[in-house]
Amino acid sequence: MRTIRTLLAFLVLAIPAALFGQVSVSVSIGPPALPVYEQPICPGDGYLWIPGYWAYDDSVSDYYWVPGTWVQPPEEGFLWTPGYWGWRDGGFFFNDGYWGPEVGFYGGINYGFGYFGEGYDGGRWDNGHFYYNRSVNNVDVERIHNVYDKKIDNRNESRVSFNGGSGGIEVRATAEQEATANQRHVTPVAAQTEHARIARTTPELRASANHGNPPIAATSKPGEFSKQGAAAPQQAAETSRSTERGAATENHAAVHPKDLPPIARPAPVNSGNAKADKKYEQQQDKLIAQQTQERQQLQQKQDTEHQQKTNANTQKLEQKHQQQTQVLQQRHTSQQQSLQARQPHASQPQSHESGSAPRK
Repeated sequence: MRTIRTLLAFLVLAIPAALFGQVSVSVSIGPPALPVYEQPICPGDGYLWIPGYWAYDDSVSDYYWVPGTWVQPPEEGFLWTPGYWGWRDGGFFFNDGYWGPEVGFYGGINYGFGYFGEGYDGGRWDNGHFYYNRSVNNVDVERIHNVYDKKIDNRNESRVSFNGGSGGIEVRATAEQEATANQRHVTPVAAQTEHARIARTTPELRASANHGNPPIAATSKPGEFSKQGAAAPQQAAETSRSTERGAATENHAAVHPKDLPPIARPAPVNSGNAKADKKYEQQQDKLIAQQTQERQQLQQKQDTEHQQKTNANTQKLEQKHQQQTQVLQQRHTSQQQSLQARQPHASQPQSHESGSAPRK
């Protein structure tokens, strides 16, 4: 009997490692860009934000979106380290997230809402209570009073969702982050695994169906995929369009640069400072010319590769070209966002509404 109990205890400890360790399947193409979406309001004190991510279903050979959601941690004082896709041994593998007293390495991926590539700026534990940074979290201060407001200078504007490989985030774990990964940590709680299971069985969340623009981007609580508990599709799509003006905002899976929509010129600005406005327009012209040239150069390179390859290699080559085009599109979008953030503005007082939802 004692032997049986020992074996059962061993199995209980072994199952989470098998379920939540690295995905054993190697994927040749990296996941789509991270979508831009609004964070649902925190459902109550004690919930922590778990950012959305792309998972992979080997049975259909397709990525699917696991919406971001609010989750109660397994232990007081625990924080979430998001999982991430990383390149090794000629393919992409997923490194699963975990709970622990410190946030470890998550590939340098900018998941938003405090997870800007390194560490966590969304809140902190203090005397048994979690305090929310309302500058990056959507918190109702009338219901939750343990909040603070710390502005974060986030310069990581990349939407790239994987580390390493062609076009991936080129960041490696520090010695401190590696030490954090070796500390005691806990695998995802049951609510998270059920949330991911529902996402996997929802056809609309597959990348082949939504072209990188999932209709359900985030939910208030795990598993609440109804309209009442999830971000509306129109809301997520409009957020992406308003944030990524001048780029391929629909995020369709273009295979070649010639498949991308034309680079749109933003509307003229009129800040009252003619000199600053003219300088900004010149910067826009320069950026558009540069990006147009880069599109043409990549298209020429891909055309040459098509001429050199045989029919047997066509599918693999198209996958490679799609990834190259996606990386180019993501980089151009980030460049446009960075320039638009510096456009001249008329001097006027700005108002801040406490109920507005932070955007990723």
